[in-house]
Amino acid sequence: MFKRFKITCDEATSICDKAQYNEASFYEKIKLNWHLLTCKICALYSKQNRKMSDIFKMKANNCKNETKCLSNKEKEALKEQLSQFN
Repeated sequence: MFKRFKITCDEATSICDKAQYNEASFYEKIKLNWHLLTCKICALYSKQNRKMSDIFKMKANNCKNETKCLSNKEKEALKEQLSQFN
């Protein structure tokens, strides 16, 4: 029965990546969790992958909230550079 849940580490990392974006099926998640119980290296990968995803999401949200504008001096310099190409 448990042979159905047995996957390789490569398959586990692939499912782990899919699970981070909610693209893994229920059956894949079961297989992944079973693998993570027995493979400490993949468990560490999964933990680090989750942490990195959380950090990137947090950084992306911070960037969305900041409004970045060019100063008038920067705008004029950009206009000058663009006019040189015409």
